[in-house]
Amino acid sequence: MIMEASLTAYIDDNPYDMLAGETVLAFVSRHLDGRVIPTLCDSPQLKPFGACRVCSVEMALTAGGPTKVVAACHTPMQTGAYIYHNTKRIQKLRRNIIELVLTDHPLDCLTCEVNGNCELQDVAARVGIRDVRYPAGRDHLSTEKDTTHAYMRSELSKCINCSRCVRACDEVQGEFVLSMAGRGFDSHIIKGIDASFADSDCVSCGACAQVCPTSAISDVFEAKSIEATEKTRTICSYCGVGCNLEVNTRGNEILSIRGVSGAAVNNAHTCLKGRYAFKFYNHPDRLTTPLVRKAGELSPVSWDEAYDYIAEKLTSIRAAHGPDSVAGISSARCCNEENYLMQKFMRAVVGTNNIDGCARVCHSPTALGMQKSFGTGAATNSIKDLELTQFIILIGANPNAAHPVTGAKIKQKIMQGIPTIVIDPRVTEAAKYATYHLQLRPGTNVALLNMMLYYIVEEDCVDWDFVKARCEDYDEVIAQLMALNLDQIEAVTGVPRAQVRDAALAFAKASHVMEFHGLGVTEHSQGSKTVMLIANLMMLTGNIGREGVGMNPLRGQNNVQGAADMGVQPHQGAGYLDVTLPESQKHYKTHYGVDVPDAVGLMIPQMFDAAIDGTLKALWIMGEDVVQSDPNTRHVQQAMEALELLVVQDIFLSETAKMADVVLPASSFLEKSGTFTNGERRIQRVQRVVEPIAGTRPDGQIMCDIMNRMGYEQAGYDPAIQLEEISRVVPFFAGVSWDTLGDDGKQWPVQPDGTGTEIIHVDGFKRGKGKFHFFDWKESPELVEFSEVYPFILTTGRILEHYNSGTMTRRTSNEQIVSEDLLAIHPDDAAVHQIVDGGKVRLFSARGEVTMTAQISQEVTPGILYTTFHFPDIMVNYITGDACDEESLCPEYKVVAVNIEKA
Repeated sequence: MIMEASLTAYIDDNPYDMLAGETVLAFVSRHLDGRVIPTLCDSPQLKPFGACRVCSVEMALTAGGPTKVVAACHTPMQTGAYIYHNTKRIQKLRRNIIELVLTDHPLDCLTCEVNGNCELQDVAARVGIRDVRYPAGRDHLSTEKDTTHAYMRSELSKCINCSRCVRACDEVQGEFVLSMAGRGFDSHIIKGIDASFADSDCVSCGACAQVCPTSAISDVFEAKSIEATEKTRTICSYCGVGCNLEVNTRGNEILSIRGVSGAAVNNAHTCLKGRYAFKFYNHPDRLTTPLVRKAGELSPVSWDEAYDYIAEKLTSIRAAHGPDSVAGISSARCCNEENYLMQKFMRAVVGTNNIDGCARVCHSPTALGMQKSFGTGAATNSIKDLELTQFIILIGANPNAAHPVTGAKIKQKIMQGIPTIVIDPRVTEAAKYATYHLQLRPGTNVALLNMMLYYIVEEDCVDWDFVKARCEDYDEVIAQLMALNLDQIEAVTGVPRAQVRDAALAFAKASHVMEFHGLGVTEHSQGSKTVMLIANLMMLTGNIGREGVGMNPLRGQNNVQGAADMGVQPHQGAGYLDVTLPESQKHYKTHYGVDVPDAVGLMIPQMFDAAIDGTLKALWIMGEDVVQSDPNTRHVQQAMEALELLVVQDIFLSETAKMADVVLPASSFLEKSGTFTNGERRIQRVQRVVEPIAGTRPDGQIMCDIMNRMGYEQAGYDPAIQLEEISRVVPFFAGVSWDTLGDDGKQWPVQPDGTGTEIIHVDGFKRGKGKFHFFDWKESPELVEFSEVYPFILTTGRILEHYNSGTMTRRTSNEQIVSEDLLAIHPDDAAVHQIVDGGKVRLFSARGEVTMTAQISQEVTPGILYTTFHFPDIMVNYITGDACDEESLCPEYKVVAVNIEKA
């Protein structure tokens, strides 16, 4: 809504400015106390509904003209209108409405002392209701409490049929689990086909509990939240969406978590992990003292003893074998400031560029590909541009499971009729609703995208004005595209060419297209090439640099973007400056005060190989569990065993920490402050909620301590101090400071005056002109070598309930919802191998084998298998291989040659 000075309306005969298109409720709330008009069925994150009429006001269209009673929540304002919000007529009407509503609610509500979260009770008090004249409208004792869910409860005897929960399930999450059944006094809320929470399709987002005004639906932590003495706003540490959380605490205890209403990223919405899966923070398994391996066993020591041991070992190893005999793996789970300190430690103190992390590993093809095409390897737009887009293309991503809040927004747009292409080997949640599901064989992204590009060019659907003005090398690429053998491409992808053609032309003819991709694009042997072909698609159709368009990678971990920004990669330092260039070295020396190395360091797979061959002697890992999460587990274990020194800092004794020589107990995100940068380049403040568990220290403090211990003077960990330094080192953080980030943060690049940037590449690309690339499809080396003996293709991913290696989620009630990794098998394949749903399957490859539970599913096609990797008792990565992206060395988790048999 845009302010127009000429628009004026009146509240109680006093003039106020009016915004075009706003409702009466918004108009009055903006100028007066936001609670001056009571509401019941209305909620900020829901569309106006107008069911209860508690928000009724009197409205006249002219001064002194006749008034009409209207519901303020959905009645649009009119220029010159007069609003009277608290007349005797309105007061009487509201009291009558609330009395009638209360007849559908336990009549002791008004005197219930423990019902502290009852919004109805609050509204009744505000309108002056102290007792009810009418008899109860229904039997409130006839509804049993539903306690079947790990986190949620329903006690529908308290329900007043306001439909807020139904609308939240529909409008916010898009699941349609809740609905209204019956008529009149028999009307009531049902879950699915009148099922319990546990038996319904509920995804546990908690949106219904957050909006319920009577606690008829609540979460298990809600009752305790009324005891909270403090509320702290912070950022979720699961995926890269960057949801804002309101954490309720009492003393040093976390009572409950809710989404922050009005937050730019999530506006009160969360997934079950962000809202409920926080009990890991004080789990008995938390590491609470440093451990040093003595006589083969990890033994408790003091922090000083651990630091002395590390400093002495690193110093002697570096002296004997050189600085490049040491390497570090930083964490996309940790704050920007902590990642900055880790890479600074490796470069300025140890003297090596051997620094890497998951930020580079899983999305390195995105960064590399987008940098080569555009000059910047980050999202071009903001998620809010979904409000304006007219077409969505989703490639190799299942956001409803891996990025649930963004996934829900995408699903809502699809259900509203926005045409959508989903390119994925599985029938994902989005694929079920998509206009076009191009269900390709894993590993053939390049072939399929080439076919789409071919048809766009052949049908002359190219945005030539954009291409000729802002791009280069398109003539050569187009010539190569037109020489493609479509028969071959159709055969390798398994997708009919007519279907690809229809999808490609619909995409090309749309005025505003948003593209989203995930690890199903990057974790392939041709991952970087796929990213560059996606960039071709977006440039060829002019869908860069405007609102409602753009190329947007979905970042897997909470701070993947930030860790990369901070220099957690062996070839680029903080701010993506090339470490081999003299001007970069001079820049870093100016700020670090010492010479920095000029040779490109080792990537993680190279670190493992170097450890095995004896050239890498020491490895420091911050917050990563490479033994469980990296491919070919036995190879990783062999590398860990070969090291002279393995230091791991983590919050639990992970599979990697179990192999360490030194384990340092770190603090969780709830116990420290810093910043995370989400997938849309938004830098947001993480604020400490509780004090660190006794014996633990924030990762940033650990890095400061060891830097000082090894003779490099470093101020103690304070995000304000580190951010000030980062703003001088990283060009696109120039205007970032702790005190000016505000509640919703800022999207980089942030100008020196503090202005953020929602859309990049508006007038031109960072590299000058956008560059087109052409690549032929190549079969995965994994399949070339092993497919004859191992004829099935295994692809991997996440499920909603768990996160990566499950270190945190397995220590919450999420494990009651999903307790094991399952292997999805098509019914035809299951029949051939006599495998039944729920039966055990031996899954094996050239590297090893695991035994899993079968899930017979139509989500995969014959010959394709799918599983997750959340549970260490299964260790799926025993069977994954060493194939990786040709340029970035990102592991090819998505294509593994395997075989199966009944166990």
